Amino acid sequence: MTEMVFVFWYWWIIALVCLVLEILTPGFFFMWLAVSGVVTGALVFLLPALGLNAQVFIFSMLTIAAVTLWRFYGKKISTDSDQPLLNKRGAQYIGRVFNLYEAIENGQGKIKVDDSIWKVQGEDCDIHSKVKVVAIRGTVFDVKKVN
Repeated sequence: MTEMVFVFWYWWIIALVCLVLEILTPGFFFMWLAVSGVVTGALVFLLPALGLNAQVFIFSMLTIAAVTLWRFYGKKISTDSDQPLLNKRGAQYIGRVFNLYEAIENGQGKIKVDDSIWKVQGEDCDIHSKVKVVAIRGTVFDVKKVN
């Protein structure tokens, strides 16, 4: 029985396929497979006598090491933003005071914020009252009457 010959450029093709998968899928996983494929291909190019078992072992160990190192490094990267409320439109309004657009009756009412109207929950108030947004639940503001 003859052993399958796995030449170096096979690993580079595997790396290229992994890079294409990285582009087509969300996440950051296939890139490490591609890096491992490139390194394994380079080792096979330098040491052509490596058997297929050794090549697969090297590829596996490089992949495990790369993914593990990235997981530890990725946790250390700070994701703090200079604008933490940028994509949280409702949270931007907490603490602000607005006039009621529709009186709060039975705990439900509406306020006009910029160019949109938001539902509110809170104590009953007439339409001329001012309310302060204290929290948000989904798309409904919790408000308190301001004296």
